Amino acid sequence: MIPWLVADTPFPPLAQALDEPNGLLCAGGDLSPARILEAYRQGIFPWFSAGEPILWWSPDPRMVLFPGEFRISRSLRRTLRDGAYEVRLDSAFAQVIRACAETPRRGQPGTWITREMQQAYRRLHELGHAHSVETWVSDRLVGGLYGLAIGGMFYGESMFAHVTDASKIAAAHLARFLETHGFGMIDCQMRTAHLASLGAREIPRDDFLARLRALTATETPPARWPVDGASQPWS
Repeated sequence: MIPWLVADTPFPPLAQALDEPNGLLCAGGDLSPARILEAYRQGIFPWFSAGEPILWWSPDPRMVLFPGEFRISRSLRRTLRDGAYEVRLDSAFAQVIRACAETPRRGQPGTWITREMQQAYRRLHELGHAHSVETWVSDRLVGGLYGLAIGGMFYGESMFAHVTDASKIAAAHLARFLETHGFGMIDCQMRTAHLASLGAREIPRDDFLARLRALTATETPPARWPVDGASQPWS
């Protein structure tokens, strides 16, 4: 059995998270901005499917990407240098999260980005906490990603691509933008081969939490990112 959150019930200690399934901590609560931000500050995130209660997770180990370790393949570097695209920040958040929810994924019959989740993260975007990085070609949105920023932490949530490398382009520009602006770590939550190919790696949860606490000790006021903040040409 896992704890059930009601009203203002605090999250249980992370040591109580299950080993199987890895990181399942508790259920219930709500998806209010305050609850979600409280979760992220403690290294917890919501992840559940339609028809399930809200489930909260903190896996061990934790998949992370340090911005300076983003791995760029030769083919991706050529694409970045060609510059036949435009990268924008926070110009189409609702479109990005909807595309992340609706784009089919190999081996996944459905999506965890339910309407409830989309509504919650759109609200966080309106408040300046959630951000999108978008790849545009001929003024058409072809890929991107979204996540949350707290202090020097970025919490990646999901990405999509409608053309080859569109999500990788967004991720590369995000990593450079975060490194330039003093962010120390990107939370990728759980391991996937795709994330590993981009340079992400697993670290022990205790290490993740120690880094998270240091990076979120000082928070700047939430705000929209400048639309052209990541649009510099790639050398």
